[in-house]
Amino acid sequence: MGISNRMRGIPASPIRKLTPYANEAKKRGIKVYHINIGQPDIKTPPDALKKVKNFNKEVLKYSQSDGIFDLKKSMTDYFNNLHYNINPKNIIVTNGGSEAIYFSFMVSMDTKDEVLIPEPYYANYNGFAKMADVNVKPIETNVENGFKLPSYEKLESYISGKTKAILMCSPNNPTGTVHEKGDYKKIAKLAQKYDLTVIGDEVYNEFVYDNAEHVSVMEFEEIKDRTILIDSVSKRYSACGARIGAFITKNKNYIDAVMSLAQARLCPPTLEQVLAAELYRTDRTYIKNAKNEYRKRRDIVYEELNKIDGIVAHKPSGAFYTVVKLPIDDTEKFAKWLLTDFEENKETVMVAPASGFYASDNRGKNEIRIAYILEEKNMRRSIQLLKKAIEVYNN
Repeated sequence: MGISNRMRGIPASPIRKLTPYANEAKKRGIKVYHINIGQPDIKTPPDALKKVKNFNKEVLKYSQSDGIFDLKKSMTDYFNNLHYNINPKNIIVTNGGSEAIYFSFMVSMDTKDEVLIPEPYYANYNGFAKMADVNVKPIETNVENGFKLPSYEKLESYISGKTKAILMCSPNNPTGTVHEKGDYKKIAKLAQKYDLTVIGDEVYNEFVYDNAEHVSVMEFEEIKDRTILIDSVSKRYSACGARIGAFITKNKNYIDAVMSLAQARLCPPTLEQVLAAELYRTDRTYIKNAKNEYRKRRDIVYEELNKIDGIVAHKPSGAFYTVVKLPIDDTEKFAKWLLTDFEENKETVMVAPASGFYASDNRGKNEIRIAYILEEKNMRRSIQLLKKAIEVYNN
């Protein structure tokens, strides 16, 4: 039996598709430094893990479809400390931030409508768009200027009669760019003028560095009825395996509609919600320490990248990623070669080819995404291996 055409259109993850080659390299005794995937190595808050260990219910029941109240209250307290002025009724707990993105596409667009997203962007947006039967229309940004948004007039030129939403991810995955308040004012103005939903994927909100400031879609009173916030415990609390996220909006119609989707998939996992309720209560010291650690790793990456001839790199202001242009024609082939043919002292490095983070044809072919999620010594070594590999590959 064949598969549906719908499934044929869902792309493989650029982050994970080279994993079989990495596994084969390890079988050959090669140590692989994984800077291809945003899996933090910082320990998950122990008090939250203890909550799960101490869970003593005799029956693991379904929770409410929109999430257990204790978690929604914990989320509310966290965000209201950031002055978002929400209440538990504004929240639907989801199976990771991924489901929240899918819900956002479903509630804000009809079949074949368009969502504008600055590219490069998180590759799985493509899959969620296919599932919702909507189209991603990319807004072009470039490494040469740090992936900044274009002018208001240029942004406006992307809007068509099919455009129904704009998705902003800041701090950004994959670029590490932090968009400024002026960028969001442009987006808010366009949203009001063209009746658009504004979706804010802000799962990296705590990780901003230097003089950068996180700006949220929730800050703009004039678009509060057309704004959706996406959140997740995965990166902020180093709990990627918990798969707990949130769809947050002050638009009651959106909440009521998404509740139907939430009921159809029954509920988020109960134990993970118990964990997440405690995660959102985590002391701010944990966040501060994690942020400082990622900043140090970012500085090491940028320092070592600047020792490589022929690259174009910007110093990311947030998250724990950066996209780098290499003196390589095809980074897809290069990334595979790193795992099949290259090693130095029985070590190599795994990167994510950036073409999978673009919707536009032929963009990102000579770029990679780096995730700075290894401790400092290993992070430095991974970029040194990259430097050596480029020299070997080009000779």
